[in-house]
Formats: sequence, C-alpha cells, structure tokens
Amino acid sequence: MKVQGIIGSALMAIGGLSPLMHLPIIGNWNYFDIDLRLAVAFYLMAGLGFIGAFAGKAGLMRFAGWGGILLALVTLAGIYFKAHDSFSFLHFRKLINFAAGMVKYKWGWYVIMAGAFALALIRKRKAVVLDVAQPPVQNP
Repeated sequence: MKVQGIIGSALMAIGGLSPLMHLPIIGNWNYFDIDLRLAVAFYLMAGLGFIGAFAGKAGLMRFAGWGGILLALVTLAGIYFKAHDSFSFLHFRKLINFAAGMVKYKWGWYVIMAGAFALALIRKRKAVVLDVAQPPVQNP
C-alpha cells in the first residue's frame, strides 16, 4: 500500500510538470502554464497522496487519487472549451474547428491519470488475526 501510494503520487507530480498541451508557435505547456490555481490544487492533491502514503492512510490516498482525476478532467474540459471559445470571432464553423484543432493534448495526461488511478485504487490490507491460545479440536 505504501509503495503504491508513493509511486502514484510521484507519477502525478511528474505528470504535472511534463508537457500537457501544445500550442502552435508558443510551444508546450505544463500544468503551471495552463492555470496556476488548478496547478496548486493539483499539487495539493499529490502532496496529500504523499502524506497518506507515509502515514499509512488508505482513505487519504484514495481521496487524493479521485481528487486528482476530477481536477484533470476539469482541466481537460476547460482546455477544450477555451480553445473553441478563443476562435469564436471566426464566422465559419469549419474554420473554428480547424483553429481549435491545432491545440493538441500531449503525453503528460497519461502520466497524471496513471498516478491518479494508482492512488484511487488502493485497498487497505486486511489484518489476519491468528488465535493460537485455543487447543486444536479433536473429533471423537
């Protein structure tokens, strides 16, 4: 559980710094280039995952994983709608779709989602209690 939490949180942190989208002429953007407030909230979730991993709290790690997934989906939707809204001054629908299609998603989203799902799917280990005080039962 601890190793899975550390790996999931590390993948989320690395994914946020890797290229998430490509804009023509401008180049690649990571989470901090997209929106600083979402990036801070995302890294708080990754930090909660690290804290949960070192404290052994499965619930905190699952919360951080689902929160990371939710923030990533909100960010993806925001990028999509912002790209289509930015070119709304064009009067032709095909031209709007062509211009918005130049904004490309990059491989960093896969890394973020892998880390977030690793955190979200953590299960607490069941404790096995052995009662050695009872003598074995003999059949007559």
